[in-house]
Amino acid sequence: MSVERSLRYGESRPRTGDEIRKAFLSFFSERGHQVLPSASLVPEDPTVLLTIAGMLPFKPVFLGQAERPAARATTSQKCIRTNDIDNVGVTARHHTFFEMLGNFSFGDYFKKEAIQWAWELSTKVFELNSKNLVVSIFREDDEAEKIWREDIGVNPDRIIRMDETDNFWSSGPTGPCGPCSELYYDFKPELGTLEIDLDDDSRFIEFYNLVFMEYNRDAKGNLTKLNNCNIDTGMGLERMAQILQGAPNNYETDLIFPLIEKAAALAGVQYANADQKLQISLKVIGDHSRAVTQLISDGVIASNLGRGYILRRLLRRVVRHGRLIGIDQPFLHEMGEAAIQLMQIPFPQLLERKEVILNELKREEARFLETLERGEKLLIDVLASKPKQITGQQAFELYDTFGFPVELTQEIAQDNGIGIDLVGFEQAMEAQRQRAKAANISIDLTLKGSIEETTSQLEETIFVGYESLNNRANVQALLVNGERRNEANQGDDVEVMLDTTTFYGEGGGQIGDRGVLLADVVDPNGMNVVVNSVSRHNNVFVHSGCIKKGSLRVGDQVDTCVDTISRRRIQANHTSTHLLQAALKQIIDPSISQAGSLVDFDRLRFDFNSSRAITLGELVQVEDLINRWINESHGLKVKNMQIDEAKANGAVAMFGEKYSEIVRVVDVPGVSMELCGGTHVSNTSEISIFKIVAESSIASGVRRIEAVAGPAAFDYLNERDEVVKKLADQFKIQPSEIFERVLQLQEEVKLTNKALTVANEELALSKVMSSLSEVKAVANSQLIVKRLDSINGTALQTAAQRLLGQLGENSAVVFGGVPDLDNQDKVIFVAAFGNQLISSHQLNAGKFIGSIAKMCGGGGGGRPNLAQAGGRDSKSLDLALQEAESKLLKLLS
Repeated sequence: MSVERSLRYGESRPRTGDEIRKAFLSFFSERGHQVLPSASLVPEDPTVLLTIAGMLPFKPVFLGQAERPAARATTSQKCIRTNDIDNVGVTARHHTFFEMLGNFSFGDYFKKEAIQWAWELSTKVFELNSKNLVVSIFREDDEAEKIWREDIGVNPDRIIRMDETDNFWSSGPTGPCGPCSELYYDFKPELGTLEIDLDDDSRFIEFYNLVFMEYNRDAKGNLTKLNNCNIDTGMGLERMAQILQGAPNNYETDLIFPLIEKAAALAGVQYANADQKLQISLKVIGDHSRAVTQLISDGVIASNLGRGYILRRLLRRVVRHGRLIGIDQPFLHEMGEAAIQLMQIPFPQLLERKEVILNELKREEARFLETLERGEKLLIDVLASKPKQITGQQAFELYDTFGFPVELTQEIAQDNGIGIDLVGFEQAMEAQRQRAKAANISIDLTLKGSIEETTSQLEETIFVGYESLNNRANVQALLVNGERRNEANQGDDVEVMLDTTTFYGEGGGQIGDRGVLLADVVDPNGMNVVVNSVSRHNNVFVHSGCIKKGSLRVGDQVDTCVDTISRRRIQANHTSTHLLQAALKQIIDPSISQAGSLVDFDRLRFDFNSSRAITLGELVQVEDLINRWINESHGLKVKNMQIDEAKANGAVAMFGEKYSEIVRVVDVPGVSMELCGGTHVSNTSEISIFKIVAESSIASGVRRIEAVAGPAAFDYLNERDEVVKKLADQFKIQPSEIFERVLQLQEEVKLTNKALTVANEELALSKVMSSLSEVKAVANSQLIVKRLDSINGTALQTAAQRLLGQLGENSAVVFGGVPDLDNQDKVIFVAAFGNQLISSHQLNAGKFIGSIAKMCGGGGGGRPNLAQAGGRDSKSLDLALQEAESKLLKLLS
């Protein structure tokens, strides 16, 4: 059946996943719903890591926090859930990635229309037999029951009343809520309607959920009717595909099964002939391949935190299950290729992001395989001892050292019939978190709360700073030391909110302007507020600073005066950031996309997706191209336009950023066109010069370039020039000769250090040889324990080995000392044991010397025949050496 054919009402029913999706959206489009694209898997809602439901993008609308996009809407929303990840591949319907088809009403139609259309769609478009359909309703929803029974004609025996836990939706303890009604498909209608159990997964599958949002719940639990009722529905695409395609489970539909077949081909097996365990692994690979491809496409990068950890966990589960079924070479990129091919029609951005997706899959798989084998060996050793459970510390070591997600360790343990100490693992994780808090940053939540509360009560600030740097404005509100006041006086730290401003508020990577607020721009002796930073809260610009003179009251008028020099510097840096992105796309890779930025007064920082480091030669090319564009004096064109028009004209948007319908486009004709709300030069010649300062990696697959431009670049170059002049003067050479002179000095230092090492070793050997008379004979062995100061660890090891060579393989040599007598906080121990001594007495130099070093507040170890340890307490050194000699005498005798 062709996916391309029209699927309007009246034609034969859709069957493929693409046809089902298209039929659903077309059905509601014809009934006045605006078809909206799927939102990103990375949601705007900060309370959730990933988009877990079809209604999530509309949550602010339902809560009254955002304007409705339309009175009626319909979507096919991509979702990710991992709370039931252990059931993936085991049950017929659990997935990590799935699509939720939905129709929504924002204060428009309500219960009757939602029910009628749900039935019409199910029985007329999808042609489901009414005898196979069962309806559930909330136990108290008589209105819904009446519509289903009287208007639709559903058999009352097939209308099941359910409790609140199953059929009542709420956004939280308080807020909008309402009853639900669900449509179930009955695979065995011949069993009749007596004692219907909708929890029987072998007979019933829920495929359509209708939420009737008609109440508001207050803090006491009381329900009041909403003035405008809403509809939120969800139909699982994979579930409807199972029903219409007659598949035994969701996995064996055209939405997933091609990926299962791909995995089976890579493993050289056939799904149909596989046992249950093998089929589960194939299903996991098929399911997770869709999920990881979509996550990477939406900008998620594998890491050990947040959504990055979810991606890494899914990726590593795919690799592990691949190894379980016999795939012994890297294969994630092949599964990614297959997933992109399978999903490219509904999600064309997968093709646009193909290179990024495949590179991330290759990189993460290679990183995991590096440690997987060692981790598996450790786990095998642990399991071989047949413990009752894997300890928390062992699980933590696997996670921290070998990159094993604890859930993966748990799976393997369960496969072997043992448990895992998750409490101990969490304790080890918490200890690690505490160690990582050295760079702790405190945040004044009281102040932030005051600002949020105040700005929520004000009108949005009108920004006029594109056109002018000076403007008259009215004081709307004041905060003094975090408290709302009507007046502030000289010396007070203040946050000032104005009705209009010329100050740019921090946003889009650009920091806020600096400057002053004056009572009167022509009166230098009047009120004066020095503005150090400007931020935005609820679209209100908050000017933070200090009153240097006079007093300020709510209702006063002030002149907003942006510091001209600072604005020019930041304009040069911001336009340079645009030129940098354009140059990277032209010279390095057209698919490069921005992953973050910082535009400051004295520097700029640009983060971008790249699977490799940028070479020095490429950085030179990028820098030269940008400076060429600067010298070509390109005039910038800035205008507002519809976002679709801007994208059609080639404007670059930051991936994952949310934009309004009208966007500001900054165009450097023939060079760069971006959606941007920042401040810029009017001509590239105003930048003067651009200089790259550094290039580095900040995360897996993310690079960072730091640079300076305009006046900041001249400051940077002048500073470098001053250093060059001082070096040339110090060496009495020309600046061009500095590099060769440094190489020469490095060679001289290397030779000197080598000579010092030799001298140190000879000194140590001389001291050792003078101590041969101190060697003690014990039974058939020889032993010497001695303190040797002013000798480094390397020389001490060499001396110990030389002496052991003279004494024989049945001997032990232990030295300890303070390598630098001016630093009594460092102690060194060395132990050298002969092979015969090790064999006959089961001695280990590493373990032995490590225990001795503890007496000096240290530790260490090494090989059984040679080891070095250290300590911090030189006062205990002699006592420690006495203990070492006593232990050895006892062991050897």
